[in-house]
Amino acid sequence: MADPSSYRPKPGQIPDSPGVYRFRDEHRRVIYVGKAKSLRQRLANYFQDLAGLHPRTRTMVTTAASVEWTVVSTEVEALQLEYSWIKEYDPRFNVKYRDDKSYPYLAVTMNEEFPRVQVMRGHKKKGVRYFGPYAHAWAIRDTVDLLLRVFPVRTCSAGVFKNASRTGRPCLLGYIGKCSAPCVGRVSAEDHRELADEFCDFMTGRTGTYLRRLEKQMMEAAEEMEYERAARLRDDIEALKKAMEKNAVVLADATDADLIAVAEDELEAAVQIFHVRGGRVRGQRGWVTDKVEEITTGALVEHALQQLYGEETGDAVPKEVLVPALPDPLEPVQEWLSGRRGSNVSLRIPQRGDKRALMETVERNAQQALVLHKTKRASDLTTRSRALEEIADALDLDSAPLRIECYDISHLQGDDVVASMVVFEDGLARKSEYRRFQIKGFEGQDDVRSMHEVITRRFKRYLAEKERTGEWSDGESTLADTPSSSLGDTSSDTLGDAPSTPSGGTPSGDTPADALTTTSPDALTNSLTDDDGRPKRFAYPPQLVVVDGGQPQVAAAQRALDELGIDDIAVCGLAKRLEEVWLPGDDDPVVLPRSSEGLYLLQRVRDEAHRFAITYQRTKRAKRFRASPLDDVPGLGETRKQALIKHFGSVKKLRAATIDQICEVPGIGRKTAETIAAAFAQAAPAAPAVNTATGEIMDDEESETTAETSGEPVSAGAPDERRGQER
Repeated sequence: MADPSSYRPKPGQIPDSPGVYRFRDEHRRVIYVGKAKSLRQRLANYFQDLAGLHPRTRTMVTTAASVEWTVVSTEVEALQLEYSWIKEYDPRFNVKYRDDKSYPYLAVTMNEEFPRVQVMRGHKKKGVRYFGPYAHAWAIRDTVDLLLRVFPVRTCSAGVFKNASRTGRPCLLGYIGKCSAPCVGRVSAEDHRELADEFCDFMTGRTGTYLRRLEKQMMEAAEEMEYERAARLRDDIEALKKAMEKNAVVLADATDADLIAVAEDELEAAVQIFHVRGGRVRGQRGWVTDKVEEITTGALVEHALQQLYGEETGDAVPKEVLVPALPDPLEPVQEWLSGRRGSNVSLRIPQRGDKRALMETVERNAQQALVLHKTKRASDLTTRSRALEEIADALDLDSAPLRIECYDISHLQGDDVVASMVVFEDGLARKSEYRRFQIKGFEGQDDVRSMHEVITRRFKRYLAEKERTGEWSDGESTLADTPSSSLGDTSSDTLGDAPSTPSGGTPSGDTPADALTTTSPDALTNSLTDDDGRPKRFAYPPQLVVVDGGQPQVAAAQRALDELGIDDIAVCGLAKRLEEVWLPGDDDPVVLPRSSEGLYLLQRVRDEAHRFAITYQRTKRAKRFRASPLDDVPGLGETRKQALIKHFGSVKKLRAATIDQICEVPGIGRKTAETIAAAFAQAAPAAPAVNTATGEIMDDEESETTAETSGEPVSAGAPDERRGQER
């Protein structure tokens, strides 16, 4: 625990101007990011008597080991830079709204030749129209099912669409009139796109036009005594009205607005947002956060606005945002929102009328969300703290293990042996720091040797980072005699690591504070480097290492740490059979009560490591089953592989082609064609391809078609995949 006076800036060193400041811990990791209209006045608040600070603020300043700041021109720039750095660094002590799910949107892929209506989650893609978010995916499917009667837009996947085009037969929706079947040419691409445009218009609230048009067509059909057609139109009108009833009118004059409500107590806060478009509630979402600092409702609203609109532009930011309390100061936030939208945005508190009544509904939802969150034991702050304390007591640790890493080995009969590393911080999964390993030191099945190799590789990387940053107490490196190749290469050791860092960097911790100059937020964001606080690979040590297994695996992990000279990291294992906790060197396990929150947390960590490992192992196995001789051709990427298969139709026909015939493929030159022919000549004859669904032996063309349309791997002499043999 650091004394804030040890890193307090000298008097007069902090500028009296707008800026963004960062607190770092002893490992140079950014733990808090804040902004201020006056850096001097704001930072002075952190260095007062510890007894006068809020308990969470006191924890933050005593965890920190240094503070630095960056001067900007305006408060709006400070707001932009604060948001960018919170997203970049993911500081532990900042308010972070979390949720246990990704909200689904109704999406229309207008960037495709034949637009598709589907449920989408995650980051928004360019050229796709989004409606929502919705609380449940089934709500989207119910709405789409009603609208497809009137707007029969394609909903099938690319594989199903391609298969229907190849066979000339549409899917079931095409036969029952809920798809216009562009796959078989029933409508042109232009007509289908017009249907998609009308679907989007209806979803944006322009419903009256289509209802009036259908009613007119129904009356005309009745007058001409085309009663069957009139009945179909009547049913279409009822379907549209039923879809509209799902989103009742809540605000008059087709208002576009977002309503944000906050429910909070001393420890946590819940935020609920209603998205109103065209006067109707089109979406709802919510977050919950731990209040890790003393913060007002207005500041919570400001953080919610950053989370909600930080990556949105244009119409995604509404003209009006209604909130329970205004940020202080208001002008920079309102100016920032207007900049995101491209026109003025009104940020205000509703006082009376329909908007105030709707805000009360949103507030009730926020209160219910907070109560529901409190009942979830895995997310409750008090329960997590108790679980960490129970683990510390049971394992005789000096302090609660705030960072826990868990390792698991996965393989199938000794093939594709992989390992996983999952990270839990403060009792919550930190998925950005998960890592995956391929076992390289030997072949075959040996969980103990695999565990020793993984722990060795992971902590060699930690020691290498520690040496690079100059954290050795005696000035000597224990890795001085270790070949660099033995430390492992990141690209081969792990998959899914953090993206590479742009060149350049912001001022380091050694830069004098008065040397920091005013810089644009975009330039500062683009120049972030690993040395400047970004979460680094393997750079931070855990307080506890958990391995999935019993005495042998625990002994292997402890031996790996001993060989590296690491003696300040605790190790334990959790055996699946009786859920016993094993410690190094102990003949008897530690048995935690079945009702123990500590055991529950260890089980969650172990199960997450197992899930992550087996998912990676299955991915590798599926990739191996799909391997082809083209994979071994140097310089041949996916685009040219697809061009070759598209040109010849199958690998079998490509194998029989001459060099001149291969040269006819666009993008394939003579030299590449010769390399491809040589690769096929050297490749051993492929084992018979087997359809895993039917057991049928197929030729190359059939196997490729099956794999392409079904998405399932086709086994080529694959080992038995019975559940009992997969670990």
